[in-house]
Amino acid sequence: MGTATLILGESGTGKSTSLRALNPKECLLIQTINKPLPFRSTGWQRWDKNVPETALYVTDQWQAIILAIKNASLYGKKIVIIDDFQYVMANEFMRRSHEKSFDKFTEIGHHAWSIIDNAIKETPADLRLYFLSHTEETTSGKTKIKTIGKMLDEKITLEGLFTLVLRTLVQDGNYLFTTQNSGADTVKSPINMFDSHEIDNDLAKVDATVCHYYNLDKVHHVNATLD
Repeated sequence: MGTATLILGESGTGKSTSLRALNPKECLLIQTINKPLPFRSTGWQRWDKNVPETALYVTDQWQAIILAIKNASLYGKKIVIIDDFQYVMANEFMRRSHEKSFDKFTEIGHHAWSIIDNAIKETPADLRLYFLSHTEETTSGKTKIKTIGKMLDEKITLEGLFTLVLRTLVQDGNYLFTTQNSGADTVKSPINMFDSHEIDNDLAKVDATVCHYYNLDKVHHVNATLD
C-alpha cells in the first residue's frame, strides 16, 4: 500500500513549482494538461518505457493513469505525481457535456475515486504518491478539493482518503504549504510530522519528511541542478 498525499491550491500558488528540487529519475510525473513546467530543468523528459530515466507522462484518461501508477515501480520510480488532478474530472465532463443523463456525474466521480483507491491499495509500500489539485469554496465557506457535480461531495469526502493534505499559501512573496487545519479548509497532517504550521513549498523536503516519519526504506536524492 503506497503513501498518498493531497496538495491543494489555486492556480499560480506553487503546486507544480514545488517539484523543482525532486530528482526526475526517481519520479513519474503524470500531467493531465500538457503544459511546460514552471521552472527550468532538463530532467523532466517525455515518458519512454524503454528509457527508465524519463519522467513525464501526459494523459487525462483514468484507466491510463491507474496503469501508469501500477507500473511506475517496475521502472524504478519511487514517487508518482499527478498534476492538476481535477482535470481528470473536468476534461471528461467537457467531453461528455452533450450527454443528457445525470449518470455521467456518477461515472466521472467513480473514475476519480478509482484512481485514488488503486493508487493507495495496489502499490508497493515504499511508493509515494502526490495528487496536486485546485480548490473550490463550498456554500458554507470551506475550501476543499475541486470536483464535478455532487456525487463525490455527497457520497465521498475525497480528502478523507488521505492522511496528509497540504494547502498552498502565498504570504509576503513567499510560497508555502500549510500543514494544519485552519478551521475553514481540509488540511491535515499526522501528529508531529512537521515542526511548523507553515513549511516551504518544496515537495522534495515533504517527501523526505514522509519517508522519515513512516520509516520507509529509501535514500532520498535531491536534484540540485536546475538548468
